[in-house]
Amino acid sequence: MAAPPTPWSKNLAEPRVDDSAYVHSFSNLIGDVKVGANVLIAPGTSIRADEGTPFHIGDGSNIQDGVVIHGLEQGRVQGDDGQDYSVWIGEDSCITHLALIHGPAYVGSKCFIGFRSTVFNARVGDGCIVMMHALIQDVEIPAGKYVPSGAVITNQQQADRLPDVQPEDREFAAHVVHINEALAAGYHCAQNNACINAIREEKTPMKSSTQNQTNGYQSVTNMSLNTDIINQVRSLLRQGNTIGVEHANPRRFKTKSWLSAPLNGTNESAILAELGNILNECSGEYVRLIGVDPQAKRRVAEVIIQRPGDVSAPVQASNGNTAKVNANSNGHAPVSNGNGDLASEIKSLIQSGYSIGVEYADARRFKTKSWLTAPSVKTSSVNEAISTIQGYLADLSGNYVQLVGVDPQAKRRVSQVIIQRPGETATIASNGNGKVSYQAPRNNGGVAVANSSLSAEAIAQVRSLLSQGYRIGTEHADVRRFKSKSWQSCSPIQGTSEGQVISALEACVQDHAGEYVRLIGIDTNAKRRVLEMIIQRPGQTNQGTSVTSNGNSTNPSNLKALSLESGGWPNKTATSNAYTTTNNGSSSLDANTLAQVRSLLSQGYRIGTEHADVRRFKTKSWQSCSPIDSNNESQVISALQGCLQEHSGEYVRLIGIDTQAKRRVLEAIIQRP
Repeated sequence: MAAPPTPWSKNLAEPRVDDSAYVHSFSNLIGDVKVGANVLIAPGTSIRADEGTPFHIGDGSNIQDGVVIHGLEQGRVQGDDGQDYSVWIGEDSCITHLALIHGPAYVGSKCFIGFRSTVFNARVGDGCIVMMHALIQDVEIPAGKYVPSGAVITNQQQADRLPDVQPEDREFAAHVVHINEALAAGYHCAQNNACINAIREEKTPMKSSTQNQTNGYQSVTNMSLNTDIINQVRSLLRQGNTIGVEHANPRRFKTKSWLSAPLNGTNESAILAELGNILNECSGEYVRLIGVDPQAKRRVAEVIIQRPGDVSAPVQASNGNTAKVNANSNGHAPVSNGNGDLASEIKSLIQSGYSIGVEYADARRFKTKSWLTAPSVKTSSVNEAISTIQGYLADLSGNYVQLVGVDPQAKRRVSQVIIQRPGETATIASNGNGKVSYQAPRNNGGVAVANSSLSAEAIAQVRSLLSQGYRIGTEHADVRRFKSKSWQSCSPIQGTSEGQVISALEACVQDHAGEYVRLIGIDTNAKRRVLEMIIQRPGQTNQGTSVTSNGNSTNPSNLKALSLESGGWPNKTATSNAYTTTNNGSSSLDANTLAQVRSLLSQGYRIGTEHADVRRFKTKSWQSCSPIDSNNESQVISALQGCLQEHSGEYVRLIGIDTQAKRRVLEAIIQRP
């Protein structure tokens, strides 16, 4: 049908479908969509060029059941014909079940987009294979790249690090395309009795057992070995590496005296069969998988796949022999409840191509920051990484343990998170459904660190800083250093998620109990501080009530966090203003803003205000309100309220100024339209 008449679609354009294409009656085609020759559009698809337009679907491509193709009114990509399109899909490409292609988007020729994957505001080059449940956004994927299942590719660095497509991957994609070509021919043939009779009488050739095993994706059905082990073996073999196995009892494991186990198989199925037998023979021992680069003559992977005490489950190997392998691969009982931040961090690091390391230190080394390094976690499997890290947590109980993410190309750390402290226990486990859960470290009192929290004002400030793209830091000082303003830095906070930052802040507060601790907001682009906020004082309890300007106490749990969405626009679901109006018509600032004002004044800083309408806000052209010359709290609050009232319907932000250093120490938006 034609696109509905709208301000951006006035020509009532209709789909143009080649005579040789097949469009199922249970699919929807709306608007300016060009469908090429021999295209199959399966039942349940929705292709709507009613906002973003036009769409192009190249010759020989197939759009499978449940696929949605749509586009934004703004944004275009250049097609291979040099014209602008909201969505371009090249020739002989396969968009599989329930995938979402949302324009502006370009998918090249001979591409494969896997089940439930999403492509938005991105270009996918020719010959790329995107596996299942992947997200591709705001990037350009070079031609011939492979995107693994579950990958989240949202920056160009991640896209550039993707591996090349392997021959077996192309074979799999081509197999799916050929099946859909046969389906398209079958749908066309369905109305012709002569055509149907010819197909019925055609003899189907028998496939040999070797033919059934040529495709690596089919051979999986013949084995029930742990999926992560299978994927690890397959990944190493694809890269031309050879496979080895080593084992060690607990005594040898402590001295790193591993013994080699013979592994004579040359193909995937034979290697997996032997590996199952070795796991059975070495039950009660540590077993690790070795990947060796035969050209460079060096190891490229060392992955522990079994530990003493792991729960075993029967495995049917491809040669008919029965072996055993651990069901959970980490040997620890699954945790039903817990914080998933650490598991998510591990998954994110692996999918981004980063290396994972573990460091540990006793209490003495921790104070001097003299960390010791544990063997690297060399694996591309999330579950195997979690299994290895869980083993370290168990072996290093009584020590500080921190997880380190390393960019191997830039040779720098990208993440550094303490995951266990003396007297605490942390458990990461698989729940048996391919998902992982993380139980946060617990202190001696049995209270989760994540619940020992900072004040609501501090948490709200963290959210506000992170939402604006700022980095978080912490500093501490005893009473003597506080008087001389000689602050010392806590451990750097490399994480950017709210959970990681709050955990690091709590660690600093815990490690420096009885001292002043302050939160630092850092603008990395301008290389300056935008916030300095004291979150702990000697003898002060972190949890407390906040006081409004009229002296009434406020429950911290009722505070609203001020935040910006990722695009820099106001979060319309959040409270938009930093003040409330009482029944008598007077306005009072919220507790978060009051806490910032008091913190700034207590440190001797001056207060200022700026305002901007929507147009000026977009261009960052702020204008100053009347100067605030006083350092009296009530007078400053009165001046702030006056600026908010005079510029209602505009953005207003609070400024903290260090008059000695002549620099700003705080910029916080306290009102939005």
